[in-house]
Amino acid sequence: VSVPPPLHARSPTFSLFSWHTCLLGVASCLLMMFLISPGAAGGSLLLMGLLAALLTARGGPSSWGYVSQALLFHQVRKYLLRLDVRKDHVKFWRPQLLLLVGNPRGALPLLRLANQLKKGGLYVLGHVTLGDLDSLPSDPVQPQYGAWLSLVDRAQVKAFVDLTLSPSVRQGAQHLLRISGLGGMKPNTLVLGFYDDAPPQDHFLTDPAFSEPADSTREGSSPALSTLFPPPRAPGSPRALNPQDYVATVADALKMNKNVVLARASGALPPERLSRGSGGTSQLHHVDVWPLNLLRPRGGPGYVDVCGLFLLQMATILGMVPAWHSARLRIFLCLGPREAPGAAEGRLRALLSQLRIRAEVQEVVWGEGAGAGEPEAEEEGDFVNSGRGDAEAEALARSANALVRAQQGRGTGGGPGGPEGGDAEGPITALTFLYLPRPPADPARYPRYLALLETLTRDLGPTLLVHGVTPVTCTDL
Repeated sequence: VSVPPPLHARSPTFSLFSWHTCLLGVASCLLMMFLISPGAAGGSLLLMGLLAALLTARGGPSSWGYVSQALLFHQVRKYLLRLDVRKDHVKFWRPQLLLLVGNPRGALPLLRLANQLKKGGLYVLGHVTLGDLDSLPSDPVQPQYGAWLSLVDRAQVKAFVDLTLSPSVRQGAQHLLRISGLGGMKPNTLVLGFYDDAPPQDHFLTDPAFSEPADSTREGSSPALSTLFPPPRAPGSPRALNPQDYVATVADALKMNKNVVLARASGALPPERLSRGSGGTSQLHHVDVWPLNLLRPRGGPGYVDVCGLFLLQMATILGMVPAWHSARLRIFLCLGPREAPGAAEGRLRALLSQLRIRAEVQEVVWGEGAGAGEPEAEEEGDFVNSGRGDAEAEALARSANALVRAQQGRGTGGGPGGPEGGDAEGPITALTFLYLPRPPADPARYPRYLALLETLTRDLGPTLLVHGVTPVTCTDL
């Protein structure tokens, strides 16, 4: 004998339905309410609105589902299908970031900086758990999603979470680059923290959003995040990713036609630049952009290639975020020893005018040291991908580092080295964008490549090394 379902689980029994008649009925009821008593009708609607707002704000978790989630699912699926990747155009390009995070305790500033870089694009937090499913009784990744979603809520970033299980971090990064996202919403840029010997920091202990206890009455509340993520790696302890695989991951992303961003010293950013609001401050900051390969001895028109324009685009997007509105964008052009000043600057200013990018352009002399005496017929390429000696490459990287550091703090408003000179309260560089050379084709030179990047960015403060492979500018109407 079959038992009928309980009353609350039964579906409506009527078979005739039309949203036209439903809409007509609602409109008729509202009309009759106001015809009978306009005051009572208005008061009733106002009271119902206040009750709904109160229940939404103060109500606890419910055991029934929300019809809004079903409506959202239907609308998102419909528009994802309409977002045809075959209709992609550079005018609709947005940065869609995949940030690979090992332990969020040490990556919290980078997590927030990437949230600002993505502007209105897709933002995915990726994490690779090391292991092999064949040797495990169950999937260890699924229970971790709750902790990562709580992290997104507490950090107040607009990000999705994507976790994977893999025998190595490099293979896991390949998985995430291939399958993260859906339809036209897929990451086009990989963001990694820089691989150096800096001791890991526990930002959960100093960040107000994580040092305060969670509201236990809030829907979806979870245990303290300090209990969900392990403490930072001790200095000198082994890492899950070795230098060889780190550079290989960068090379893999470029092979898959993904842009790459390497972030160094993001924890040194001013706190107001990491907040969600405007974070007003009296200190003036610069965002410096070097849109050419500083490891290429003879320089060249690096500001007009795809990677240089990508750097400009990313810096411009960051300047649109409220927390960076007050920062001044500075673009540096390097002149060779025989190049006349002014010509390259004029071409760049014309390009910036076409792209509607407001920035200060400065020319600096480059090429007097390593590489200045090279013959004109020298083949193009940087020291990373050439067969030159390590000592010469190291000397060029140190020279480029000194050049960038010499320009930090220099400004038109009387900062150190400025026209009025010696003002300790003058503008400083809050963030530097540098051109990231491609990794060498020979994997045996990966450690040398990473050492050159370390020398290039040493003591520069917060720095983003960027290599773009995607065209991001268009001047056609």
